[in-house]
Amino acid sequence: MSVIYVDNNATTQVAPEVIEEMLPYFSEFYGNPSSMHSFGGQVGRKLIEARAYVAALIGATPEEIIFTSCGTESDSTAIWAAIRSYPDKKHIITSRVEHPAVKNLFEYLSKNGYRVTFVPVDRQGYLDLDYLYNNLSDDTAIVSIMWANNESGMIFPLEEISRAVKEHGAVFHTDAVQAVGKIPIDLKNIEIDMLSLSGHKFHGPKGIGALYVRKGTKFFPFLIGGHQENGRRGGTENVAPIIGLGKACQLAAALLKKDITRVKELRDKLENELLKRVPNALINGDHKNRLPNTTSIAFEYVEGESILLMMDEFGICASSGSACTSGSLEPSHVLRAMGVPFTAAHGSIRFSLSVYNTEEEIDFIIEKLPPIIERLREMSPFWKEQKSAS
Repeated sequence: MSVIYVDNNATTQVAPEVIEEMLPYFSEFYGNPSSMHSFGGQVGRKLIEARAYVAALIGATPEEIIFTSCGTESDSTAIWAAIRSYPDKKHIITSRVEHPAVKNLFEYLSKNGYRVTFVPVDRQGYLDLDYLYNNLSDDTAIVSIMWANNESGMIFPLEEISRAVKEHGAVFHTDAVQAVGKIPIDLKNIEIDMLSLSGHKFHGPKGIGALYVRKGTKFFPFLIGGHQENGRRGGTENVAPIIGLGKACQLAAALLKKDITRVKELRDKLENELLKRVPNALINGDHKNRLPNTTSIAFEYVEGESILLMMDEFGICASSGSACTSGSLEPSHVLRAMGVPFTAAHGSIRFSLSVYNTEEEIDFIIEKLPPIIERLREMSPFWKEQKSAS
């Protein structure tokens, strides 16, 4: 049985070109990039090239890029750097729909001396910007708002938010893990101080991320050790994955516009056909202001876990929410924050596509999923109650 993988917001297939670029640095070119000899020096030059590719994809300069182990490390590094840079400021702001990498750290800080403002969202997933702006003050150390939500795909208006944050002298950080490589980003045109990204979200390897730190931003290293990353992140560089990340950025930059169009067309076909064929199904989030690859569909009166298990029998891999929270039987914090009704939140499935998905795969999902929902509803007392009431 072949696998149809539509869970790309959890992780992505490593591009063949990325694997090819990485392989020699596991075996043939194994020198330490910090070494003085030419054997290590050639590896060091390859890291310089990778850093340039990462910077080019997001409109930064190579000197503004720090390599990390993942998006979570990048988020933690940015947040701790901000509060250490401004120790007298005890107020911090984030949204109620952040990834656990940010959400859980802010909850920790709320129990350890910081006043935290969690900005709500509405039913469509839009941030309450008035609430955010009214809570900004000169005591605010950092505002951390994700670029795009990993579950709903909603894209937030960071350019507008950045202007308000800068008026109060706070650090502005964004978790852009779901946005980089999927939509155009140009940091030359927006006042973001720090940005997190992760390679495995756009066909790079796992275990490698990066943190953008705008030139002039106060910064304290999270990992203190050697001189690597200009003293901003100690530890011998993870050479092969860094080179792989650079190649993934190079590929994304070259194909971004073309890929966005094709992936969006597939996403829209999947979404429109399922909504047409399955009654009591609805989109979680706004129909327009989303990542081109992402749709979250609520199938009312059934359990998302049961849908996933039955789709898995056909080799279809999707998600009931973030991969970092899927072990819980509770609806995700994102759907709860959006006010999705209980009967819909429990039956919500996230489909996240990639450049490797085909129209034939989408057609297969469209064929197999409606009968699955129908079968599960026949066993659901909630569905029977709803039908009798109507």
